[in-house]
Amino acid sequence: MKIAKVGAWLLLWIQADAAALDYATNGDPRLAALVSEALERSPQVRQAQWDHRAARERVRQVSALPDPMVSVTRHLRTPETRVGPQTGGISVSQRIPWFGKRSDQGKVAASEAAARDELVRARRSEVVRQVKLAYYDLSYLDRAIEITAQEEELLRHYESLAQARYSQGVGLQQAVVKLQAEITRVRFRRQELLRQRTDAEAVLNALRDQPVHVPVPTIRPVNRPAVKVDGEELQRIAREDRPEVRAALLRMESEDGGVRLARRQYWPDIVVGAAWGSIGDRQDEQGRMLPPPANGKDVYSVSVGISIPLYRSKYDAGVQAASARHSAATEAYRGVLNEVDVAVRSAAFRLEMLEEQIALFRRALLPQAEQALRSTEEAYSTGTTGVLELLDSEEVLLDVRLGLARLETDYMKTLAEMERAVGSAFPLEESS
Repeated sequence: MKIAKVGAWLLLWIQADAAALDYATNGDPRLAALVSEALERSPQVRQAQWDHRAARERVRQVSALPDPMVSVTRHLRTPETRVGPQTGGISVSQRIPWFGKRSDQGKVAASEAAARDELVRARRSEVVRQVKLAYYDLSYLDRAIEITAQEEELLRHYESLAQARYSQGVGLQQAVVKLQAEITRVRFRRQELLRQRTDAEAVLNALRDQPVHVPVPTIRPVNRPAVKVDGEELQRIAREDRPEVRAALLRMESEDGGVRLARRQYWPDIVVGAAWGSIGDRQDEQGRMLPPPANGKDVYSVSVGISIPLYRSKYDAGVQAASARHSAATEAYRGVLNEVDVAVRSAAFRLEMLEEQIALFRRALLPQAEQALRSTEEAYSTGTTGVLELLDSEEVLLDVRLGLARLETDYMKTLAEMERAVGSAFPLEESS
């Protein structure tokens, strides 16, 4: 990628109201709006963009010629020449690095700027991930609050039924007390969920650079997308698209250019110059009587010189240091690849496990818990079972419903983790 193209793309990106980035929203327009807002307002993203812009501007700095030198000379004791006294002069010199030095410096800076560009992508991807995790946590908490409210309503119905049975002399007051205690427990559980929602709401607002107390309306979960997990293919995509991998490759390229530049330091730099000397008319008697040709005429000169790379030990050290940095960048690249492989493998395994658990809850545990509660309700209404059995069945159903909601939330959060690990939209959909 040429640095000019990277720079033009970044400027358009910074100025756009809604920048394009590969991420999936699973058909949820509200999530898409929150992500877009976070990407536009995030201080972390803006910091990365300005860091990249600063690195891009450095290309012109390092590839430019050194500043020329101008010196002015005024003789305190003027030397006499054949054509008159020399009073002073002005000289200009320009140092020109050896062929290829400036080019290599520009290439190194361009690679560093391109790596910064990939870090912008990485920062944006991380913001998307964090927004999704906070969003899905809020979605679960809203669903859990709704479930506990429904359970409280059901328990109040049981309480009315128990009180009616007790007033008719066919039930025990102990059953009413136990149901009231269960209602209190469910209400306490809902209050704890509301506290957790306040924390999650603050996290999401901070990601959007909004005041933490701004209310976030209730979030309704969207349908789970159908996902086909191909671990090997996802690993291949991650090794190509993950911003951290590409940044590591660009750093290797930059350090490789640094080695070439260090080797060029053995070559001398060229110094070219021009000078003007001010000559006055001869004031001695012979000069006044018989002025020489070109009497008092100023002199002009040009010069060419080279620096002498005499102390080679420092250049040897420079090459060794550059080679060490290149080796470090190579090892860093290998480390990033290992981290990517682990992240993809972990997310793929977790997705498969969660899908099996969700299917088990939906096909077996939830229907069984609902059927058990219905059977216990019928038995309680006929007086063949007690309130403890009814409460046990109700609590099992509550745990199953909350457990299913938690698993579905964890599944969506794992999709976000996989998207971050891969470095592109997952599951694949139109770009947001």
